[in-house]
Amino acid sequence: MEMLSRIEEILLIAIWKLKDNAYGISIREQVRSDTGVKWQSGAVYAPLNRLKKNGYVRTYKAEGSAGKGGRPRIYYQLTRLGKKKLATIQDVNESIWMGVPDLKKEFES
Repeated sequence: MEMLSRIEEILLIAIWKLKDNAYGISIREQVRSDTGVKWQSGAVYAPLNRLKKNGYVRTYKAEGSAGKGGRPRIYYQLTRLGKKKLATIQDVNESIWMGVPDLKKEFES
């Protein structure tokens, strides 16, 4: 089984959470909200392009979203294959963590 990188996994989850509002800036903000890590503006695009190339996401341009003379906004959607890959990764993560106690409790005292 071909595994996703952690970054690709986080991006797919962000796109899933954002549904029809998944574009570069909103994806970056979702990642920051979920992980506490602030990515540079262009940092999401290389892994997003890999996800697209591998068939896990598709893109479309929004009509009339090029406010203030900018470029049209590019939106990302999970494909059926992307959803399947995310479900597989979810199973792998659950399997990996099975039997591991809640480690946060070690640091609560």
